[in-house]
Formats: sequence, C-alpha cells, structure tokens
Amino acid sequence: MSDFLREKWPVLVNAGAGVLIAAVVVMQFVGGGDDVDITSLPDAVPVSGGEVAEAPAEEVPPAADTHAVVDVDGARIVNADSEPGNWMSHGRTYSEQRYSPLSQINDQNASELGLAWSFNTGTVRGLEATPIVVDGMLFTTGNWGVVHALNAKTGEELWEFNPEVPGEWARYGCCDIVNRGVAVWKGRVYVASFDGRLFALNAEDGSVHWEVNTIPGPPYTITGAPRIVNGKVIIGNGGAELGVRGYITAYDAETGEQAWRFYTVPGNPADGFEHPEMEVAVETWKGGRWWEIGGGGTAWDSMAYDAELDTLYVGVGNGSPWTREIRSPGGGDNLYLSTILALDPNTGRLKWHYQTTPSDNWDYTATQHIVLAELEIDGKERKVLMQAPKNGFFYVIDRETGELLSADPYITVTWASHVDMETGRPVENPAVGYDIDPQFVFPSANGGHNWHPMAFNPDTGLVYIPTQEIGGIYTLANQWKEDKEFTVRENWWNTGLDWADYVDVINGVLAENGELPIDHGYLKAFDPLTGETRWAIEMPSILNGGVLTTAGNLVLQGTADGRFVAYRADTGTELWRANVQTGIVAAPMTYEIDGEQYVAVMAGWGGTALPSGDARTSAAAKYGNDGRLLVFKLNGTEELPELTLRDQTIPEQPEVTATPEQLRNGEVQFMSVCGLCHGALAVSGGVLPDLRRMSPTTREHFDAIVREGMLEENGMPNFGDLLNEQDVQDIYSYIIKRATEDRALQLPTE
Repeated sequence: MSDFLREKWPVLVNAGAGVLIAAVVVMQFVGGGDDVDITSLPDAVPVSGGEVAEAPAEEVPPAADTHAVVDVDGARIVNADSEPGNWMSHGRTYSEQRYSPLSQINDQNASELGLAWSFNTGTVRGLEATPIVVDGMLFTTGNWGVVHALNAKTGEELWEFNPEVPGEWARYGCCDIVNRGVAVWKGRVYVASFDGRLFALNAEDGSVHWEVNTIPGPPYTITGAPRIVNGKVIIGNGGAELGVRGYITAYDAETGEQAWRFYTVPGNPADGFEHPEMEVAVETWKGGRWWEIGGGGTAWDSMAYDAELDTLYVGVGNGSPWTREIRSPGGGDNLYLSTILALDPNTGRLKWHYQTTPSDNWDYTATQHIVLAELEIDGKERKVLMQAPKNGFFYVIDRETGELLSADPYITVTWASHVDMETGRPVENPAVGYDIDPQFVFPSANGGHNWHPMAFNPDTGLVYIPTQEIGGIYTLANQWKEDKEFTVRENWWNTGLDWADYVDVINGVLAENGELPIDHGYLKAFDPLTGETRWAIEMPSILNGGVLTTAGNLVLQGTADGRFVAYRADTGTELWRANVQTGIVAAPMTYEIDGEQYVAVMAGWGGTALPSGDARTSAAAKYGNDGRLLVFKLNGTEELPELTLRDQTIPEQPEVTATPEQLRNGEVQFMSVCGLCHGALAVSGGVLPDLRRMSPTTREHFDAIVREGMLEENGMPNFGDLLNEQDVQDIYSYIIKRATEDRALQLPTE
C-alpha cells in the first residue's frame, strides 16, 4: 500500500454500498452491534389483495373542505420569505437552500435551547424526513412512507396514515426502509410509499383522495419526498443497484393522472425510444446489453425548481451495474447517469444537462442535494445551481445555460486529478483503474457527501456540507475478467464487483493492522466562490445528519453518535449541544407559532448507515435506535429518558465444525447477501440485529428465517432464491467463527 493510502485511507467495508466501501478514522467507542434479536424487527402489515387501485370516489372530500387546511400553492411557496414561520416545501423554498430567515434563536441565546416536546414514531430504523409545517400543522414520515400529522405547538398527533407496505419489500432497498417526507398542496398531503405507490391524502384527516402505482414492480422502491410544481406531483424512484431502469414522473395533483415521464437511460434500442432525449442518450452506450440489467440512472432524491425560469432540476444516480466494463464495454459517457437535468416541468422535455461523472465507474451519483442561489462571479450576478455530489467535486453551474462555472474538490479525491474547465469533464487518474487489480479509491461509493442535505446561508455566503473521508475498495467481477460474462441475480445487487476479492482485501487489512480504522466525518463551511473550506468540524463518525442554517447566524446538525449541535455560521464555534442518545441522519428545520421559534429534527439512525455504520461510534449500537421527532425552543423544559448502555457482550459460541472450504463459502455469501444489512464481518452498525449475538431461538430457526421467510412480515425477507441449504449452513458457521473471534477479544487475558 502506498504511503498516501497508509496515511489517508480509512477502510471499512461499506458492505451495503456494495462496493465495498471502507470505513473510518478516530476511535471513540469499542465494541459493536447490538443484542437485539432478529425477531424484534418492526412489524409491517401486508397489503391485502395485491393490486394498487385508485381510492373509491366516495373517499374524496368535498372541494371546499380540502382547501380549508394547508392551502399551499406555488405562489405561496415562491413567496415563502413573507411567512418565514412556515416550512411549506422540502427545503423550505423551491431553491432548496435550507436557510430560514427566523432569528429569534440566534448565536447570542442558542445556549438556552431546551426540549419543547417529542413524539415517538414507534420505529427502530432510519428516519430521514424533513417535517413540513403549515399554519400550525406538522407533517412528517417514518418508515415505509407512514405519515404522521401533529399539532406543531404541542406535538399532539392528529392522524396517522399507514400505506401498509409488505414487509418482504425491505429486500429491495439498498439502504433501509426510509422516507424523506411529504409535499403539501391545496389541502392535501402527498407521500410515496416504499413499494412505489403515490398517495394524495386529505390534510385534515389523512383519508385517501387518490392512489397511483408509479412502478412496474420490484425491485423498484421509493424513498424520496415528492415535489409539486405547477400543479404536478413529481417523484422518482430507486433500485439501480438491483438492476432497474430509472425515470422521473409527473402526476396531476388533483386527479393523479400521469402528465409526463422522463426516462434517464435508454432501454433496448430495438424497442424504440419513449422521447427524443433517449435517441441522443443511446449513442453514448456502446457494446453492451445494459437493458438486460436495467441500466440504472434512478432519480431517487434531489430536485429544485426555479419559478422565474420555470425549470425543474433533477439529480440522476449511478449505473447498473456500477462498473462500466460490464455495463458499456464499448465506452461512451452513458447519458444520463450521474447527471444534473434541467427539465421543463410542464412537458418533461430536457432544456440542458450536465454530467458530473461521465461513464461513472464508482457509484458516484448526482442525486445529492441541489441548491439554487444568486452569486456575484467576476463582477456579474449569476443565477447558479450548486451541488456537492458523491464524486468529491463541488460544482457551481449557471442554471440558465448549464455552463460550468467552477468545480473544486471539497474532500480528498484520487479517481480524478481535476475537472477541465474547457471541456467540463473530469480528468481521470488511470492509476486507480480496477479492471485488473483491486484498488482503493477516494471517495468511496458512500461519497464525499451522500444524500444528507447541505445548506446555503446568503448572509455568510457559505455552503455547509456534511462530508466524509472514506476510501472505497473496487474490484471487477472475476467472472467478467475471465469469461466476459456476467450472471445477473434477479431482484438482488448487481454491481459488477467481486465479493471474494473484496473480503480478501479486508482480511488483509485486518491481518496487517489488527483492526479496521474508523472513518472521518466533517461538517464543512465551503466557500463556493473560492473553492476553499472556511472552517470544518471533525466528527467521531461518518454519515452524520443533514444541515439547517438560519438568519440567527446558526448552523444546526445532528450526529451519528447521538448529539444535536448548534454552531456559529460564520466561525463554526460550538454554541450548544444536546445528547439525545439517538443517531441523527435527517436535516433539521425550523418554524414559528404564536411568536415562538421552534427547531425540529427526526432522530433515528439508518439509511445509508444501515450497511456502512460503525458500531464503535454509533449511538444505535450503544443505546438502541428508538425513533423520535425532537422539537426544541428557547428555555424548553422537557426531558428525554436517560438510556442505559446496551450489553455489548458476545455470548459463548458453539464449536465450529465446518471445513475451511465451507467457511470460505459462508464468508463470501454472508458479505454478498447478509452483510448488506447486518454489517461487514458480521458486525452490525447498530440498527439491525448483530448476528454474533443470536438468541437460541434464532439459532434454531436460522435456515427457516433466511431461506423460507419465517419473519418476512417483520421486514426480514427470504433469500431462498439466492442461497441453498448448504450456503445457509456455511453462513451460520461463518457467523459462529466471527463471534468466537470477537468474543476472545472481549475476554480478559488474565
């Protein structure tokens, strides 16, 4: 390993990101996982019948009633600054700056913050929603797309809507059963369920106005929040890792009728093209049969809208499979993977595009948060779009024309030396190509910045980005290297990377260093005009929460280790912290009622952290992961219950009787199937059960759980199509081996 990699490389396995991420940098807590048994997963009620249908006409409330509550339209969102006490859209405004003009809570009194109220969601998985607050009502989501409507002043629940997603659908999510929130429009609340349905609900009582299925079936999922522009509800989807073809769709907000659909990658050219943009895109896909694997390009999160230009901006994700050697062996940029799209929201036609990572080879999605702003550049005010996608470069783009204005690294980048400002293309580093040998590459598939929203403060001129320094392990599938063949696993991960090589690299690191290092996370204040980091706060873990900034010179962020913190926006000085003992990945928001300002954040660790979290640093591993909405105000007096540390002891294990060959098979099969949820090396990050601590009941029924779906309704799907009986026995033996090894490390030597 080079000196650079020895110094900079934190490697842990991002088993979940599939590639094989590596993980982290400064150790605070040792131990790992939790002692929750697999049978404790939350229940999910299966949908009866199976077909998704529009709700009966009699469920539609009268028009006069639907507009009596939450009467939000485009004009009201455009003029959001005139009523800063509300938070009416996902990023507060269409520009998605996540900046609030409220300043009652500020850098002079933030130390007086206290809990006003909290609401238990009854979940133990990741919570990623940004609550919406309009006229005293608060709307947020839990897992699966469950909606909670609350009194924003008291926390009293007004109604709940459960889309009743079948528990087995959890298998199709790359990164937990999360949901990023709702949209509101003219008396209705819009939410997408994990299994791909879009609902229009009556804001007053949660009754269903209409329901439409937006996907052809598994392995598509939806985790993103819808946006509403010009009376159209816009939603994308996820599933690129599992082999789907991405698209984004607009539906009429009143009727649910489809208005348009924009496919992000071409299908089989022999079938023709759905719209002109696909005829252009197909010329950039060469030599492969990508449509048999899906192609990828899912638009699963980021959107922003410029009302003056009447332009919708959408971020597009990675390819399927990840590696371009398999996906497009003849070369080509593979449009519109890892691309920012500028669309006409009325027709869905493309105005311009900018591809951040042509021919993406590393899962460098451009689905990260898009922010619109006006910046003075070279003496001229420009209407810009800003994004810090996974690939490590911070982009400033003219949002009228798509012209690249700057692209500066915001974290360590080794896959490319720089972005050529003449061509707008990154200059790749050929030394880290992984078509022959495994490579460590910065950033990993977790990205320098993942989905967690950043924020822009026009007062300071700074963008506040939750970043991380993680090196990823990339290694091309040996089947492709040897035979130029790739076996697609239906309804499962198809990254084109090699799990056997991956575990060998990880084991080599363990043999050399004794343990895996802990990755760095940072909150960075980034100057988009100079490309410099003005200040940075180092975190004890990666995958920390999204960001809020305010006119009170504040930046607020939650952390993976269970803190909620307020900083000065101009200097980064810490002003206040609350130990909430639950990891936070969601972004905070703020609102005002009766002259009193509140700050709210969803607390529940998971999402991308499900496969990539480190038990040594996560609050979930130490305390558990009970989901809550936490709401603070000045001089709040409520208190959360003090949690006790979880028992991290690994119990005594039975004797391992498997052969070395069986243990090897169990190791590779665990990493390629089980590790994506239960953690690399059988060490859970704390959200899902740590299998080194299986109960006697789980041991007894291990095969029935894994291959027969004994706990399918609880969110533990069956994998009988991927694993045979011997595979499961070998996985079980591997878990026992790992538990025995780690138990020995916990026991005293004298």
